[in-house]
Amino acid sequence: MKNILFVFLFIPLINFSQNDSAKAIVKIAGITVTSDSLKPVPFVNILIKGNYTGTMGDYSGFYSIIAKTGDTLVFSSMGYRNEQYIIPDTLKNEQYSLIQILKKDTIQLPTTTIKVWPSYEQFKQAFLNVNIKDSDLARAKKNLDQDILKEQALNLHLGEIGNQKYILSQETARLYSIGQLPANNYLNPLAWKRLIKAWKEGEFKKD
Repeated sequence: MKNILFVFLFIPLINFSQNDSAKAIVKIAGITVTSDSLKPVPFVNILIKGNYTGTMGDYSGFYSIIAKTGDTLVFSSMGYRNEQYIIPDTLKNEQYSLIQILKKDTIQLPTTTIKVWPSYEQFKQAFLNVNIKDSDLARAKKNLDQDILKEQALNLHLGEIGNQKYILSQETARLYSIGQLPANNYLNPLAWKRLIKAWKEGEFKKD
């Protein structure tokens, strides 16, 4: 009984694979345009429905994709409705041109009410009385702290070229340590040399 059941289950799989392999492979190439002005729609996503393969159109709306007869192409782009096209199984040529029209998708936004203040003085008073959250206020005060601003100003003496080199060196060090532990300066002899030099020159003395 198990052997008979195995045979009945195996036969549909063979038929399915034979039908899938019997589909002709075609190259679909064309352009995507708008429905109102027939202007090209750039960077449209074209996917084969039920599959993970696809392509993307270029800036001028041109696209090219390899598929099989009977496949369904799904065209999607932000601001337009999704369109589908079923490749007919009656195609005789290996290449086929298709101009796909996309319709604009209307998005309904919620209603926005604009209120006008009677006078500038009332607006100013209401604006000054706005209750700002403590976290935002604390963050603003920290960003305007005189000591922090002074320290940042002292570190801007490198100039344009110096700042560029510093940023590039920091980015190079960050990219160098991607996927691994960052460099430990405690074991870096050059870092110890700079530390000892700064200590001898009295840079750590308190005013």
